[in-house]
Amino acid sequence: MTVTMLPVSVQQKAMAQRNDAAEQAGACAALQQFKNARGDLHITSTQEIAPAPAGSLVLNPMSGERNLVAIPAYCKVEGVINHRTGPDGVEYGIRFAVALPANWNGRFLFQGGGGLNGTVRPPLGTQATGDTPALARGFAVASTDSGHKGEVFDFAFTQNQQAMLDFAYNAVGRVTETAKEVIASHYGRRPDHSYFVGCSTGGREGMVSAQRFAFDYDGIVVGAPAMRTGHSNLALLNAQVAFNQAAEKMSLGIGQVGQLFSPTQRKALQNEVLAQCDARDGLKDGMVFAGTQCHFDPSPLLCKPGDKDPGCLQQPQVDAIRVAFAGPKTSTGAPIYASFPFDPALFGESVGGLPGFLPSTKPTPLGPPSQSLIFDGNALLAVADKDQGGRLMDSYNFTNLNSFAGRGSKMMMFHGLADPWFSAFDTVNWWEQLAKASGGQDKALGFDRLFLVPGMGHCQGGDLTPDTFDMLTPLVAWVEEGKAPQSVTATGRGLNGAQRKLCPYPSVSTYDGKGDPKKTSSYNCKG
Repeated sequence: MTVTMLPVSVQQKAMAQRNDAAEQAGACAALQQFKNARGDLHITSTQEIAPAPAGSLVLNPMSGERNLVAIPAYCKVEGVINHRTGPDGVEYGIRFAVALPANWNGRFLFQGGGGLNGTVRPPLGTQATGDTPALARGFAVASTDSGHKGEVFDFAFTQNQQAMLDFAYNAVGRVTETAKEVIASHYGRRPDHSYFVGCSTGGREGMVSAQRFAFDYDGIVVGAPAMRTGHSNLALLNAQVAFNQAAEKMSLGIGQVGQLFSPTQRKALQNEVLAQCDARDGLKDGMVFAGTQCHFDPSPLLCKPGDKDPGCLQQPQVDAIRVAFAGPKTSTGAPIYASFPFDPALFGESVGGLPGFLPSTKPTPLGPPSQSLIFDGNALLAVADKDQGGRLMDSYNFTNLNSFAGRGSKMMMFHGLADPWFSAFDTVNWWEQLAKASGGQDKALGFDRLFLVPGMGHCQGGDLTPDTFDMLTPLVAWVEEGKAPQSVTATGRGLNGAQRKLCPYPSVSTYDGKGDPKKTSSYNCKG
């Protein structure tokens, strides 16, 4: 029998790899005994996670999106901070997970949550990172349930004082502190730079980090922040009541409000928005990049006497659209919440897996719609303003970020103009207040830039939208190299591989009129 001997160099390499793997596994297991400085941490598990090939992980259960690149092996540490039993007999504690890659790049990233949290999501760092999650880039990544167990819209925890404080802000600070301690124990040093990326509730958590924990992060990506849900919920109620009233006037009945607009009428509305606003960015391409400049008037679609056009609208429908998109107001006309952009995608049956802004037959994660015919802005605002939980979680009314900016930290924000839950204009209004508090737009642009995304729903999704973009790479370049992002390259659904340029507000991505519309070089940021 002939025995083939491997070259010595190959044998040595294989042995070194086995030794490295054994050493890493041992270091990971050793974290089971880790104690934090405050003494209120219990590590529940440590585990070496095998590499995941491209396409093997579901990153978004709603869309079915999978990982496009391989996820490397990593040490996963799970633990709970301040574990206790509440007065209600329920167990509480801030559960978290930290992913520690073998080839660490010296950076830490906190992955924000969503909804009301309640579960610890896999710490991969996937939002606003294009095709390459942060973990695959070598970041150590942390995630948390923010202090309670429950489904994404389970409000039961709000009756517990500490659990409410943890969800509002405390969990972000405590997990940040603990994750950095775990990282230092595992790698022998603390992170060189720390980043935060989140959308919706995760976006609010990012704002909380900048507002309450100004020295914790060097860079933060904030997407579609749930800044003041008590007021945004009133915006949704205002719209629902307006559509209920229209359904009653048209003898449909509230129970049939989902049928208020036919598919033909929805399409007519989308086409009319495009006719009035699409060309404002220099190119008629089915997307309205100049969303803040679109002052849509639905009256051209009003049915004329004897009109048999199935796409025309009755007066109650036109009135309801105006009231709904204008946002809720008090009896004196004072705004309770921002208006909504006239993005064509909002008139669709759904956008990004959620019902559009018009009444829909599709189910909503928030439960059945209100059947009220009355919207009392004064009374509802008084209730919202007195809500203790809402005031605790509010991240809208604080714009003094001079400590955050003063230490050189940077923030990049994004919001879909077709977000049916939180208006992108509310984020615009917050940024304008930030600019005022910071000494003007130029000063604000020095540390915070907002990018509006046409056609994109809540955090992602839409039929025609540049909703795939990487904000982590330019944020790192801004923080570590001083290169401010002049634009962000995006592609996405319906674009057939074409790339578009997202510009920092108040500038708008504008076609130059001569270049290839599929290339970002053909667009300039104007305004």
